[in-house]
Amino acid sequence: MNQLEEILAWADGVLGGDVIGAYLHGSAVLGELRPASDVDVLVVSRRSMDERERRALLGGLLGISGSRNRARPVELIVVVQSDVQPWRYPPICDFLYGEWLRAEYEAGKVPQPEPMPDLALLITMVLTGDHPLTGPPPAQVLGPVPHSDLVRASVAGIPGLLDNLDGDTRNVLLTFARVWTTLATGRIRSKDAAADRALARLPPEHRSVLEHARQLYLDCHYSEERWSEELRAQVRPHVDHVLAEIDRLSTPADPRGD
Repeated sequence: MNQLEEILAWADGVLGGDVIGAYLHGSAVLGELRPASDVDVLVVSRRSMDERERRALLGGLLGISGSRNRARPVELIVVVQSDVQPWRYPPICDFLYGEWLRAEYEAGKVPQPEPMPDLALLITMVLTGDHPLTGPPPAQVLGPVPHSDLVRASVAGIPGLLDNLDGDTRNVLLTFARVWTTLATGRIRSKDAAADRALARLPPEHRSVLEHARQLYLDCHYSEERWSEELRAQVRPHVDHVLAEIDRLSTPADPRGD
C-alpha cells in the first residue's frame, strides 16, 4: 500500500460512508512533487468527527507521515461539506494534520474544528487541480471561492509567515511570491512558477534571495538547506519590497482618486 492509499484508508476507516470525496492539491497538482513537498489531501465529509475518531485519525497519520516513517510529510485537511458549501468566509476546518505540528500532537494536542482562512486557497487549488482520489469531481462537491476571499485569505496569513521568516526562510519567501502572483493574476501557481513571475518583476538587488529559495525548493531536502550570511542580510529588504507590492494589490483604490 502506498502512502496515498494509507491516508485514504485511515480517513475511510474513521469516517466510513460519510466521506464524500478526497482530493489532491498542492505541489502534486500545481506542478510536481519536489524533494521536500508534502502530500496534500483534502477530504470532504458529511459530518464532523467526535473526539475518539479525531484521536484515531491522528494516531494513524503520525505513523505514516514524515521522515521518521521514511515517507513524505502529510498534510491532511478534513472539511464538513455544509461548512464550506455554500461558501462563506472564514471557512471552518474540521481537522488538520500537518507534519510541522507533530511536536504539539505528540504532546497531547488533538486537532479540533476552527476557522481557517487558508481553506479559500486550498479549495481553489483543489478545484483547479481537479484530481479526485475518491468521489466525484470537486466541482460537484465544492463551490468556487470569490476572488475577494482569496485576497483576504492571502493577506490574513502574512503575520504568521513573518513570525516564521527566520526558521522557515525558503517556504516563507516562496509563499510571499505566490501571494503576490495570486493577487496580481487571480490564479494560484506552483511555488517555483510564482517565484519565476516574481523574479521577472523584482529589481536586481532583491532577486538573489528568491533565486536561492527557488533552487532549494527544486533540489534540496530541508536538512540540506544552507543560507550564507550575505544572503541572510538580503532577506528582510526583499520581503519588505514584496510586501509593499502585496499591499498595493490588496488595498482598494480610493474612489475619490485622492
